[in-house]
Amino acid sequence: MSALVVGFIGTGVMGTSMARHLLAKGHPLFVYNRTRARAQPVVDAGGRWCETPAEVARQSQVVVSMVGTPADVEGIYRGPGGVLAQLPGGSLAIDMTTSDPRLAIALAELGASRQVAVLDAPVSGGDIGARNATLSIMVGGEASAFERARPILEAMGKTIVHQGPAGAGQYTKLCNQIAIASTMLSVCESMAFAKASGLDPMRVLESITTGAANSWSLANLMPRALRGDFEPGFAVAHFTKDLAIALDCAERLGLCLPGMSLAKRLYDELASGGDAAKGTQVLFRRYLDEMARGASRAS
Repeated sequence: MSALVVGFIGTGVMGTSMARHLLAKGHPLFVYNRTRARAQPVVDAGGRWCETPAEVARQSQVVVSMVGTPADVEGIYRGPGGVLAQLPGGSLAIDMTTSDPRLAIALAELGASRQVAVLDAPVSGGDIGARNATLSIMVGGEASAFERARPILEAMGKTIVHQGPAGAGQYTKLCNQIAIASTMLSVCESMAFAKASGLDPMRVLESITTGAANSWSLANLMPRALRGDFEPGFAVAHFTKDLAIALDCAERLGLCLPGMSLAKRLYDELASGGDAAKGTQVLFRRYLDEMARGASRAS
């Protein structure tokens, strides 16, 4: 059986690695990104550049998208020049952007009207998971479409779960982001406490990352933060976008989520202060700044 022809839209920090895994599995790949230079590594690896998402769709059996915001998703998929208007009937579209569940449902309905199956399949695992093809992929959509998509998803991820109908993948990803939001506060506070106590935080990590306190953020992001590496595996701007979607959904569901609300406020402050493009671990720097101000006041 020949490999499916895949179109890939969005070659950012994670999308580049994801696209290259598809090439490595032998899939002919058509690629588009708003900034062509950021797609060059994929083109150099064998991907074929396209000038528009429509051009990608016309030449593909499956289109995968990994872009920034719900507005980006809508712009790519809707309209006469959008992916859903250009994909032939019987094709498959997989949006892996963290987006609004209501948009995922709307796109699935639009796709069905054109005989195109649409899955929402957001991911968790950051740049490390993308590079290592170990992403957790949370999928919403028809079960038959999920089975068709499985070989594509298995090229990029390790834990691949069909969560339910359209929108279920997005709701699951929001559960993930809600859990991370408060976790990021706690791991930053833990390391700030270690430093204030005169401990070596890296040595503290040796102990607590093998105990009950361990988490992905503690084990993977805090070593970066302690080294002063605040470059993005997952950017603050994307995280604040995700938390805004989650808060909106929570309000519609009648839920009060104070931990996430506090995290969003702190990350909004980081974004407005110039750290929108930094990784989420930059929150630790805020605690260091608070410690420095406290020491100054004490002296």
